[in-house]
Amino acid sequence: MKKVFLLGIIMFLFTSCTSINNSDIDTIINNSFNSSVKTLNTSKKGYRYYLPKGLVIKNSDSYNEVISSEKYTFYLYVDLVSYFNKTDFTYKENKDAYYSLELNNNGKKGYIEINNYKNDKYLIEIMYNYAKIEVVVMMNDINISVANAMAILSSITYNDNVIKNYMTTDEYRGAEEKFDIFEIVGSDNYLQFADDENDNEDNRDPDYIK
Repeated sequence: MKKVFLLGIIMFLFTSCTSINNSDIDTIINNSFNSSVKTLNTSKKGYRYYLPKGLVIKNSDSYNEVISSEKYTFYLYVDLVSYFNKTDFTYKENKDAYYSLELNNNGKKGYIEINNYKNDKYLIEIMYNYAKIEVVVMMNDINISVANAMAILSSITYNDNVIKNYMTTDEYRGAEEKFDIFEIVGSDNYLQFADDENDNEDNRDPDYIK
């Protein structure tokens, strides 16, 4: 009986991965918009989100997360300031990119842009729902990485009361000037939070963007 159960799990995981790998990016994004995640398994100050299986939080502070899969490191920044101020955003699709699309679903805006980084590696940038994820992956892992990133971003749920209180703290006043989630796509400055004084070389992704 246990063997049958384990075989069923293996077949389900294999089928899910195969389905994602055989899909196009448009379909993956639309599926993320239409999915309803019931389990928000990660709680932070002012927000919660769903962390997909196989991903673990490597490092974090109030609004930054360094999230690792078996092969890659995802850099997540949640912009509570822009959410609180309801900052508007527009994006012009980049015809020179490997993939570029403006995101707009039920009032939640953003973009996804994928560009060749070097050799067979690609930089994925996704900004959506007042949060942003960047990751560098091999070409054949683009689909699963986009799926994981969109699962996180589309599931983020904000706590307005906590965020309102946070806006009055000294921590907020420092955060307000630290990052601009709406700055130009591909900015070399975006991922600098991963290089703070609390990190060491052993914790840094070899694909970290400098």
